[in-house]
This record gives sequence, C-alpha cells and structure tokens, in this order.
Amino acid sequence: MPMRQEWTVAYWLVKSEPEAFSWAEQVRNGVEPWTGVRNYQARNNLSAMKTGDLALFYHSVSEKRIVGVVEVVREAYPDPTADDPRWVCVDVKARGAFAHPVSLADIKADPALSEMALLKQSRLSVAPVTDAEFRHLTGTGGWTRA
Repeated sequence: MPMRQEWTVAYWLVKSEPEAFSWAEQVRNGVEPWTGVRNYQARNNLSAMKTGDLALFYHSVSEKRIVGVVEVVREAYPDPTADDPRWVCVDVKARGAFAHPVSLADIKADPALSEMALLKQSRLSVAPVTDAEFRHLTGTGGWTRA
C-alpha cells in the first residue's frame, strides 16, 4: 500500500471492463460508486483510499489500456451490490481523459514501469501506483490536472 502522510495524495489503478462500465459512463454519470470488488487485497486497497486520492481508470479485458483519471470523493463504505458487509466501495469522479490512452503493451515495454503492480499482480482490480508511476503515465497519456 502507498505510504501516506496527512497532506499527501495516494495514487491507484482501478480496472473495469468497458462492456460492464466504461470511461464514457463514468464521465456521463459524474460521481459513481466503484462497486463489485470481491478480492480481499483489492478490497483492502479500496479501504485505504482517502478523499482526494487519484486513480488511473483502466479498461480491462477487451481494450487493456489506461483511459483517464478519477478522484476519490467518498471513502470506503459498504458495497450496496454485496450481501456481505465486509465488501466495500468508494465513490469516484472523473478528473479527465487521457489524450493518448496508454496500452498494457506500452506499459510492459517501458522500463520505468517494470515494477508496477499492474504487471506484478495482473489480476488485481484495484492496485496501488507509485507517485513516479502516476506522473510517468499521466505524462505519457497527455493528462494534465484540472
């Protein structure tokens, strides 16, 4: 998990199959709960998210690319799609699309990203991202803070 000081932002990557929930839907819906996570490590990552943290929005399965950035606007609470209160979700809001989506192939080919959790734990749907990885990827993708 990313180290956190009181005034710092942590960075994450969240995955969604675009056929199930896409970047376009995130943008259209405004604030959206990030529900449906049923992996303990991914749940722990959701629980660690704080308001103001930023996450790379990754289209998994069919596209395999980072397409934008979302901001955590509500910290972990019980996932309304789960029957078990141990599962949580956070609310996120779109902060902007990548001008140039960054593909998984591009990430794998980039030595600066060789230690990224996305590559080391490829099935994890919510993963930490280092500050350096976030800056590198947002620069590559042409995203600038609003």
